[in-house]
Amino acid sequence: MSPALIFEGRTIDADAMTDRVLRAAAALQALGIGAADTVALMLRNTPTVIELMLALRWLGATWCPINWHFKHDELRHILDDCGARLFIAEAGLLHDLHGACPPGMRAISAGGPAAASDPRWPHWPVLRDAAPPCRSPAATPRGPMLYTSGTTGRPKGIRRAPPTPEQVARTLERSRLCYGLQPGMRALLNAPIYHSAPNGYVVGVSQMPEATLLLEQRFDAERTLQLIEQHRLTHAYLVPTLYVRLLRLPEDVKRRYDLSSMRHVSSTGSPCPPEVKRAMIDWWGPVFNESYGSSELGYMTYVTSAEALAKPGSAGRALPGCELAILDEQAHALPPGQPGLIYARQPTLVDFTYQGNDAARRAMEHDGFLTMGDVGYLDRDGYLFIVDRSADMVISGGVNIYPAEIEQALLGLTGVDDCAVFGIPDDEFGEALAAAVQPRAGAQLGADDVRAFLRGRLAGYKVPAVVTFHHTLPREDTGKIFKRKLREPYWAGRTRRV
Repeated sequence: MSPALIFEGRTIDADAMTDRVLRAAAALQALGIGAADTVALMLRNTPTVIELMLALRWLGATWCPINWHFKHDELRHILDDCGARLFIAEAGLLHDLHGACPPGMRAISAGGPAAASDPRWPHWPVLRDAAPPCRSPAATPRGPMLYTSGTTGRPKGIRRAPPTPEQVARTLERSRLCYGLQPGMRALLNAPIYHSAPNGYVVGVSQMPEATLLLEQRFDAERTLQLIEQHRLTHAYLVPTLYVRLLRLPEDVKRRYDLSSMRHVSSTGSPCPPEVKRAMIDWWGPVFNESYGSSELGYMTYVTSAEALAKPGSAGRALPGCELAILDEQAHALPPGQPGLIYARQPTLVDFTYQGNDAARRAMEHDGFLTMGDVGYLDRDGYLFIVDRSADMVISGGVNIYPAEIEQALLGLTGVDDCAVFGIPDDEFGEALAAAVQPRAGAQLGADDVRAFLRGRLAGYKVPAVVTFHHTLPREDTGKIFKRKLREPYWAGRTRRV
């Protein structure tokens, strides 16, 4: 039902964690939450977010995890769109952002330093502890309602159909492979649970008998090594950016810790440079396993350490039950080695649509295959290589960032006539953001002005690291800004464009 949990030096054993989850389920039922309802969660990595996720899963309800970096307008859009009956957030976040709640939406404080001094909202720990354990699951378990963005810049909610028992079993089977799930695993998670892969990691680990999850709120390279040695950890979820930070540790620090307990490290979110993966394998051993996927389509490929060494830069081969196709712009199949749009068919995965935007879902599909706009090719052995993205999405440190949202905000700055936001290479994060700004005639704007304006309206990770100013921006014949010409100088001499 629940893993044992280690958080901030304290261990909650599996029985105590299960009791918390069952009481949480009963408390949610008392608030009117049942099967197929949605609850929005804006929480950092704490035992509370895990108990709520597992309690909602027990009830057959859906949870909508929200990035706690979001500002008022970003949060309001999701709360308006997702159809949640309840919003649960940390006290400090609720204090600052309660105005984003739509009329009639009930809000509950999940606790935190500001909780005791703010009587405006019920306190979740009090409601949970007062409830008797819920003894019977209400329905087939569901998963999260994740939000992703598109070229419109507005996040889109991924709403899935109810799963069949067979689909639930297939999902667990795939998670076993991609996450290396096994009974008795001792896993480390320091990535934010509001992201899709860490969310899935928690659900997967929770289904393993005698599993333990060590939960961190942030990543620290040397502390990660300390925790592996101290708790004899066997599994971890990490992204390539964190590998870079680990490799930057002094050699004497790297040699100081015993990492021999590690058996499986899951890597997703952004492509891992071959030289980085090779260095990690040389250090930790052949425990690194990378998956390529998306929130909409799930995991599509999988590559082990041995395969990564034999096929440097590959994202692996299709997972069992997944079919891959590389198509040109006329939807014709392309031969091995020739790049085109990557399409996948996942008949074992629960189907989805975008909340209130089924047209966007239909636009992704061709003959039962779906694409996220990534460009790649298959070699003659069936290994996928990702070379570019046809969409504008930037992946920085494993986080999906959609330039259109930033551009829309930036156009609200007085003195900006037009702008383009795009990804540039970054040795630590894979990609960073750059903004090319065309100022209005006579406007006096500096890079700091642009960043300060955006910082007040968007999460900090959406603020461009590089801001340049241009008399005119390059345009295609249609008038659309030619982002490729803006990106190319930054990527010159690099073999990959993602």
